[in-house]
Amino acid sequence: MDKTPILYWMRRDFRLADNPALTACDGRPVIPVFIRNHSVDDLGAAPKFRLGRAIGHFAKLLEGKGGRLILRRGDALEVLRDLVGETGAEAVVWNRLYDGTARDRDAKVKKALKEDGLAAESHNAHLLFEPWTVETQAGGPYKVYSPFWRAVRDRDVAPPCRVPDLTWPGDWPESDRLEDWALEAEMNRGADVVAEHLLLGEEAARDRLVAFIDTRVTDYKDDRDRMDRDGTSNISEPLSYGEIGPRQCWQAGRRAMEQGSKGAETFLKELVWREFAYHLMFHFPRIDRDNWRAEWDEFPWRQDNEDAKRWKRGRTGLPIVDAAMRELYVTGRMHNRARMLVASYLTKHLMTDWRVGLRWFEDTLVDWDPASNAMGWQWVAGSGPDASPFFRIFNPETQAEKFDPDAAYRDHWLKGAGAEEFARAIPRSWPEDPQDPPPVGLKEGRERALKAYEDLKS
Repeated sequence: MDKTPILYWMRRDFRLADNPALTACDGRPVIPVFIRNHSVDDLGAAPKFRLGRAIGHFAKLLEGKGGRLILRRGDALEVLRDLVGETGAEAVVWNRLYDGTARDRDAKVKKALKEDGLAAESHNAHLLFEPWTVETQAGGPYKVYSPFWRAVRDRDVAPPCRVPDLTWPGDWPESDRLEDWALEAEMNRGADVVAEHLLLGEEAARDRLVAFIDTRVTDYKDDRDRMDRDGTSNISEPLSYGEIGPRQCWQAGRRAMEQGSKGAETFLKELVWREFAYHLMFHFPRIDRDNWRAEWDEFPWRQDNEDAKRWKRGRTGLPIVDAAMRELYVTGRMHNRARMLVASYLTKHLMTDWRVGLRWFEDTLVDWDPASNAMGWQWVAGSGPDASPFFRIFNPETQAEKFDPDAAYRDHWLKGAGAEEFARAIPRSWPEDPQDPPPVGLKEGRERALKAYEDLKS
């Protein structure tokens, strides 16, 4: 067996199970490496903080097995070349990412390494269906979710690959210290408060998935919209960092569906909604920056403004909106129904550009995902593919009555333990909680948004 070391370049795959790149090392001494480059530096505060926790947790996991995680800073190709020279490695493996920046970088790295005479292999660990493998009958990308779902729902998905037998090199290259990277430095709020709510690591993610399938997936179709219940899978956070793989989730959902669980298909559809987001980002890489529908470039959205600042701080005066924004600030996550509600309120009642909200979520979500965030905001705003019609404007009061009927969710974040956590987490620079009324009446805001929409069409 070849005993020359192999470099395993990590990005968003902090797990041992179902890790194709790691499995491809196939018994050779493996040197796991994480590179801090501009793509890491450009992350928002909460994703960067959460990434640091993922790195630290996985490093300890490797240490428990006699290994190490090598940390380096710099241009990815330069760092990998340096490590090849230091270790004698003859191969580099990694798992693919699908946003435009990552694709361009990875293509450059693969080409250069091969020209250097090295083996360079990339694998799929992040998606069920890679974007170029799903096409319409005309041969192009899908732009609507429903036919995309029908195209993939009966496809065979490879089972999770085995956990490899890991071997390590005799000598290790030098590594940066994680604490010197200070990935938590930009958290302008209580990082210690947010840390209490993290679902961190492969084992915790697997336990959460098992518990969901065993106890909640049956009622998932009905309960997933209830903000006052623990009815969701709550695996978006570890899925974003690759602490659990989509094939593991798909396999668990299919097994539950075969056993007659009525909510399992809905769970699978939500996994495919994430796949659809990456399908769109792959084929339309500017979806996180530009209106997908060009006609929306003329819509009179406001840029960042005082009303949007109140929205960010959970101080709009609308209880359900404020509760959701405070949940985000304390936990780094937000219930999916609440995400749609607050996005609708910002883009329609407050007439604020969806990119203002996208950037706030990008900075505050620990489960931030570039494709899902972009598609979600454009879907609610009405400017994106397969979008919710602009005239569908959520009424926060009726949404609260339907999905938080006893006000348990609102009370927790505005009066109860959640409110106490919020008080500990907010920056001291924020002004005291005002008692002002909402910045715009619900009827007035709705009518203003609809008029702007009619003007755009005409």
